[in-house]
Amino acid sequence: MNYKNIALPIKKPESLKAGDQVFLSGTIYTARDAAHKRLCDELAKNKSPPFHFEGAVVYYTGPCPASTGYVIGSIGPTTSGRMDKYASELIACGLKFMIGKGDRSQAVIDAIKIHKGIYFAAIGGAGALYATCVNSAKVIAYSDLGAEAIYKLQVKNMPLVVAIDTQGSNIYDR
Repeated sequence: MNYKNIALPIKKPESLKAGDQVFLSGTIYTARDAAHKRLCDELAKNKSPPFHFEGAVVYYTGPCPASTGYVIGSIGPTTSGRMDKYASELIACGLKFMIGKGDRSQAVIDAIKIHKGIYFAAIGGAGALYATCVNSAKVIAYSDLGAEAIYKLQVKNMPLVVAIDTQGSNIYDR
């Protein structure tokens, strides 16, 4: 397989095309349903998000607790469609890069095109594999949400597929 090595932040998102296989390395953030709702609620109140959105990558996952000797437990992707009611708003606020599994709504695809974002697909059932890509993990916001808190992760060579590119090309349409 021919993977592209991508160091974060992503400098030329337009160079990535739907179907490209990548190894992603750098800082990413986790956020699931409850965190997305809270982010949108806080933005509506003109509060600053807990991390700078521009150039950030959000992984739709809820990490499992780490076993002895590991940085983090399994971090498999959750179904992205559950974040779709919040994603367009967050994309418009600068959060353009997402990791998850499954297709996205037309509204999210349109927001990705308008704001030149990328949606990466992770492999469902590969949470233990993804955990081996994590070099550090720290809760940075919403610790009361447990596994749905926002974590800051340092990842190295996280294997992903570009599912939707900046032009709106979509692997799920094939």
